[in-house]
Parts: sequence; C-alpha cells; structure tokens
Amino acid sequence: MSLKDYFENAKGYGVLATADGTGQVNVAVYARPHVMDEETVAFIMAERLTHENLRQNPWAAYSFLEAGGGWSGKRLYLKRIREEQNENLLREICRRCDYSRYDVANRHIVYFRIEKVLPLIGSGQAD
Repeated sequence: MSLKDYFENAKGYGVLATADGTGQVNVAVYARPHVMDEETVAFIMAERLTHENLRQNPWAAYSFLEAGGGWSGKRLYLKRIREEQNENLLREICRRCDYSRYDVANRHIVYFRIEKVLPLIGSGQAD
C-alpha cells in the first residue's frame, strides 16, 4: 500500500518531534501528513516552536498510532526541504481544515523528504 493510500485511509493520532540548533527536543501533536508523492510529505504549521526548530535544524520524526487499539502505525524519518506560504494551495491541500479557528496567513506548508519509513513498533525486519 502506498503512503498516500495509507494516510488517506488510516485513522489515528500523530506526533511530530523536532529539535532546535542546540538539540533541545520538542514534541507536538500533528494531523496526518499530506503525502505529495512517495518521497515527499507536507505538514501545515503555525509560527510556533516546531516551525522555529525546523528553521534551525531540518531533521524531524513523525510517529503515527492507528486508532482501534494495538500498536499499529508508522514512523517517518524526515528532512525539511522547503516551505511556502500560499493561502490557495493551503486551502487545496487541507480541504478538511476549519479555517475559522486560525489565521491562514500565518500558516506555512512545510515540505519534507522522507528519509526512512518504519513500522510503529520494531525495525521492520525479521529479528
């Protein structure tokens, strides 16, 4: 199953971990990534700690726990490659978002190259 199909259909909860330039870690709850292609995902971010960390250090990790009990899910190891502020693209990418809760002008579309994908638990290889 492709990552696009997986994240379009899987229900669950995600956490994005980043670190600043000195290695101080931050963890934040994030929705499923927007899969642009099998090598690139994007997240919509406000100008907060996670976004600032990525300006200092491009590496991040995203963990997704599937709903329904158990320990199914995925881990994505990511490297930030670019970002943009484009209200029209933001609205197109995130059709389910409720923009009445925040100012779209202060949101960024942050793109990541997928460095590695692993299952939520284990290495993905036979032990």
